[in-house]
Amino acid sequence: MFDLNRERSEEPGEAGKIVVRVCTGTTCFVMGAAELESIGSLLPPEVAAKTEIVGSHCLGYCKGSKYNRAPCVEIDGAVVSRATLPDLVREIEKLVLSK
Repeated sequence: MFDLNRERSEEPGEAGKIVVRVCTGTTCFVMGAAELESIGSLLPPEVAAKTEIVGSHCLGYCKGSKYNRAPCVEIDGAVVSRATLPDLVREIEKLVLSK
């Protein structure tokens, strides 16, 4: 679970950790970001230990960009639009295992 009241700073996370930023802006929240809050509990422990998951106020991807499908999530800077729990688990696991 991430803290919706704490937005991650732009500074890098802990060394070696994958940073997952879940947009909690109104559109993303209504379109499914509220469900994405549980992503940490779905990751295997060895993957969760190497992942930092934070909520973020509107990331701006639904405003006329090529990623205009809410909810949007950044995984180490790469944007996932129309994010679902299974998609995020798969992408995070793939990224952690590749490092």
